[in-house]
Formats: sequence, structure tokens, C-alpha cells
Amino acid sequence: MKFEIASLQNICFKRDAKRMRISSYDRTGGNDDRIHVKPGETVTFADIKGAGLITHIWVTMANANAPGGSEHYNMRKVYLSFYWDGEENPSVLAPIGDFFGLGHGETKNYVSEPFQMSPKDGRSLNCWFPMPFKNGAKLCVTNECVFPLIFYFYVDYEEYETVPDDALRFHAQYRRENPTDGLHPRDLGSVFDWAMTGENTTGDGNYLVLDAEGQGHYVGCNLNIHNTCENHLHDWPGEGDDMIFIDGEPWPPRLHGTGTEDYFNTAWCPQQEYDAPQHGIIFGGDYNWKGKISYYRYHISDPIMFEKSIKVTIEHGHSNYRSDDWSSTAYWYQTEPHKAMPPMPPMEERLPSDAKGFDVPIFREGVTP
Repeated sequence: MKFEIASLQNICFKRDAKRMRISSYDRTGGNDDRIHVKPGETVTFADIKGAGLITHIWVTMANANAPGGSEHYNMRKVYLSFYWDGEENPSVLAPIGDFFGLGHGETKNYVSEPFQMSPKDGRSLNCWFPMPFKNGAKLCVTNECVFPLIFYFYVDYEEYETVPDDALRFHAQYRRENPTDGLHPRDLGSVFDWAMTGENTTGDGNYLVLDAEGQGHYVGCNLNIHNTCENHLHDWPGEGDDMIFIDGEPWPPRLHGTGTEDYFNTAWCPQQEYDAPQHGIIFGGDYNWKGKISYYRYHISDPIMFEKSIKVTIEHGHSNYRSDDWSSTAYWYQTEPHKAMPPMPPMEERLPSDAKGFDVPIFREGVTP
């Protein structure tokens, strides 16, 4: 069988594969077309044998008995872990909302090439990143909500006799730094003090989006900034250069950028929301860039290759002066084995800075809502 990823350019040609699906349909023939995940429980929702290529994942979820049907910030309280070829360490480890392209525990309708949050209100989650495997794939969901989880899903894949040896494995990694190691905006003085002074000639202290070892290519990230400053000075949290260090190269790296919004293909401290296939702004922040900001940049047509290692970093404010709540999910393909993922932070450390009410309690053994 020939291994080939379908596209508009080649969809007219014969395909030597078998289309397959695992979904949450009711095996009794009824209409309970979902799985139920207890608080604190991890469930394997897809366990595929042999070789294949996942081409699409669709998910939606709610919380049984929760007011309004969904627990606040369940997009951060539920997380995903994917394993390829019988590996012990996951290749994907991220809160479910962050994995599908939007942080802050929020959902919102938006469109990109690899991810879409679709109606109703962005609660229909879609991923089109291809995910090859040669000896099985295991997809797991963990519920750290207070309430039980109702989880609907499709996992669409193509079954093959084998996949090429040079087919890299898909990876995704969530990170958060809250707050970033800088100064509080009220201590920065005028805009000229914090935006135009100081030097960073090493990259030390930059926010770390990705730290990977092996051979492969980086294909992008989403980045979320929560600006909780209460002053009335010019409060743009960007001005941080992106610096991508490939194969252990010293500063300045070959890929050195000019500013936060510039890396995300926008300009001039933007707040306008904008969806494009490979870059966009899902949240632009409130007045004076307060509150929640979310960007994405996917390197689909311009993947960033590495032979031994890669560190994707960005300054949190010029010369790392800013102290804000930053989080991100990076996506890449590489050979195995991969560097072990950082452990998933405890649920209370994943919650947004403004979490309240049912956002605060965490699952505890033996406690039932």
C-alpha cells in the first residue's frame, strides 16, 4: 500500500488505504453516544492496533450535574495524552482546550488550517494534523473536573499495512509560566523605560515554548497571555523578540525575530481578532491590552527543521522585563524516542488567573459533588 496524505491537489487519485473510525456511538444501538469519565479518572478512548494515519479528531464534552451543563474552565481541567507505537511516555500532553488551539480555559469559534473550534460557541473541537503510527496508537483523556465528564468523539484514520520509516511522529507540549520572571508593569516606569532600554544578548530568561531533542521539524504554537496589571500606563505586554535555537547554536540564532506580534504575522500592537489558515488573533485583550490575549502561528508551509535539538523561545516583554501569565502549546514532528514531556501541572495551577467559584475546587479522592 502507498502511504500518502490526502490534499486537494491529489484527492482525484486512487488511494491504497482503508478508511476507519473509532467513535463514542452507543454500542447498544441506543442514543447514549458518549463515554462517561469520572472525576480523577483516565480513560483510553481510542486504542488502535497496527499501522495507520490519524487524519481527523473531533471532540465535544460537557459535565453531568454541573450548573448549565459544563463546569467552568473544563477546557483546562481535562487533558489529553497520546501514545504512539507502544511508547511509555506520551508524545502529546496538553489540556484539551490548549491542544485544540485556544488557552485560558475558554472556547470560541475560530478557524485555522490544523485546528477549528466550531459552533456552538467553539465547543466543537477539530484537529486535522496527520498523526502516523506503525505499531499502534493510544489516545487517553483525563478528567480533573469536580463533576463527571460526558465525552463525545470521532477519531478518523486510514489503515495501512505499514508506514514509511521516515514518517515522523506528531507531538504536542503544553507549558505555562505564571507569572513570567520579570517586573510587574507598575514598576516599569514609562513606555520608553521598559520598551526601549536594556539588552538581551543571550536569550536567557526567555519564555520557553518548546525544548525538544532528536530530528524533526517544528510546526507552530498557540500562545496565551493574561495581563492582570491594574495601572493606566501604556500596558502592551509584547515587545518580546522570538528566538529559535536550532541544534545548540549560540545567540544570535539563525531565526531571530523582532517582536511578539511580528512572529504571529501581525503588526502594531494589534487587538483586532483575525483568523487565517496559519496565523491569527483569537483574543485581542481588553482596553490597554488588559485581560486575555491569544495568538497562533502554524508553520505548515514553512516548517522549521532541526537535526539534533530545538528550543523555541520568546521574550516576555523587551529584555524579559514583563511579568504576566503566559501559557502555550507547541506542535512538532520528530523521530523517536523523544525527550520526556514536562509533567502535567496540577489542575489548580492550570486554572486561569481569574478562576472563581466552581473553578477553584479540585477533585479529591472519595469526594462526590
